[in-house]
Amino acid sequence: MKRFVNILMMTLAVIVLASCSANPDVPKRRHHKRPLLVPAASGNPYEVLVVTEDSMWNGYAGKALRVVLNKDVPMLPQREPMFHVSHIVPSNFNRITNIFRNIIILQTSEFTTKPKISIERDVHSSPQLIMTIQGPSSNELSSYITEQTRTITQNLTAEEINRNAMLLEDDYNIAFYKKCKEMFGCELFIPQDLLKMKAGKDFLWASNDGLSTIQNIVVYSYPYVSEKVFTHDNYIKLRDRFMKENIPGEQPNQYMTTNHDYVLTTAKSIMGRYVMEARGFWEMKNDMMGGPFVSHSSVDTVNNRIIVVEGFVYAPEKMKRTMIRRLEAALYTLRLPKEKVEQDGSESKIQN
Repeated sequence: MKRFVNILMMTLAVIVLASCSANPDVPKRRHHKRPLLVPAASGNPYEVLVVTEDSMWNGYAGKALRVVLNKDVPMLPQREPMFHVSHIVPSNFNRITNIFRNIIILQTSEFTTKPKISIERDVHSSPQLIMTIQGPSSNELSSYITEQTRTITQNLTAEEINRNAMLLEDDYNIAFYKKCKEMFGCELFIPQDLLKMKAGKDFLWASNDGLSTIQNIVVYSYPYVSEKVFTHDNYIKLRDRFMKENIPGEQPNQYMTTNHDYVLTTAKSIMGRYVMEARGFWEMKNDMMGGPFVSHSSVDTVNNRIIVVEGFVYAPEKMKRTMIRRLEAALYTLRLPKEKVEQDGSESKIQN
């Protein structure tokens, strides 16, 4: 860890951040406005409160829901559940507990002919998501919950990432924003604490200087030749090339690379454009360092090139779920040249 900090300190040029008021050329992004008379939501990111009777919670439906919510976060070096789950009975669902940020209400109803999921937002607090899963019986709910695993987990994850992205668009690293705009013509809103930057050829790197964890964002670009650049193998090859050239180790034979055995690529739609998401593990060649990364690759049609934005974490012996998702939220704030942000920001949301 100390060696990596030393590398950062020697190779990164520190740029002092100026205040928002001193930079009128930097646009002020939309702020999430809390509805009138609605309190701030309680709870931490990725915490879920389940409201259901004890008999339901301890029965088939409750067990099925726990299996879904406790699934492992993909592509992390150690097992970490997707959500931290707690449970209360409906009689304890009151003014204190109903302001929780993520709530799942699990119930049976004689008026329901088949299971269903409904979602409400900002009912008792803000930001808040309330997901009601209802069915005619516990057995039918159990099967339905298992079938709807992706819907349940993606809605909760998307909600948290969108909340974080929205906050970043209102409170961000101005120096990085301006440098990214200068080099790539793009907007990217990253956490304020990633203070240190290094710029290379078509490559920009920002990092914090944490004592026990280091979080990083990189942006790089290369010409768009054909859709073949969006293949698994080509992505890894290009990533290795850029990281080797721009993120060296302490010794001459040390540099960042990709663990080729653990990379998952998937297609997504963000702001109506195609994005290839990649998740995996990075390593420092000829060293013992490594950790998880997540990246988005998009086509900049104005300049006929690929823009890649990536977050990666170094946090030995630490839980990494919240850290990597914090950086992942920043990736969703990317605005390519000529992409416009609507007033409600809805097009930046994750597509489920």
